[in-house]
Amino acid sequence: MSPRRISRPEVRGVGPADAAAPEKSSSATATLEPPPAEAAGCAAKAACCPRLHEAVELVGKRWTGAILAVMLQGGPMRFSEIAQAVPALSDRLLSERMKELEARGMVERRVGGASPARVEYELTPMGRDLAPALGELEAWAHRWLD
Repeated sequence: MSPRRISRPEVRGVGPADAAAPEKSSSATATLEPPPAEAAGCAAKAACCPRLHEAVELVGKRWTGAILAVMLQGGPMRFSEIAQAVPALSDRLLSERMKELEARGMVERRVGGASPARVEYELTPMGRDLAPALGELEAWAHRWLD
């Protein structure tokens, strides 16, 4: 049975031409082995890993993934640059998400000394470490979402 395609009009940059069925790569194996449960601090039997759940909830919060994706592409950015790159996001919600990401140690806020102060945001090593995961998620979206 093939996977069901999900239509999501809010996903930008993914059109019908991009949503072709995935090709099997020569490096793909018939079964995927999960990482050792002991190393991840998760139960050995089938159960949701609490750390995975926390990570998905953090990155999957509304607009957070888009903000992180834009910041991975842009390096240090001003608030207005992030807002322009994610146009449907309100300033209030962007401010809230930036504070959350800063509190979690994923984003660093820097204030320049000149008047008016120049505030820039940049991903920390923790935030930049999400690049491979977000890249894989984007590739999945191009394959499966209309």
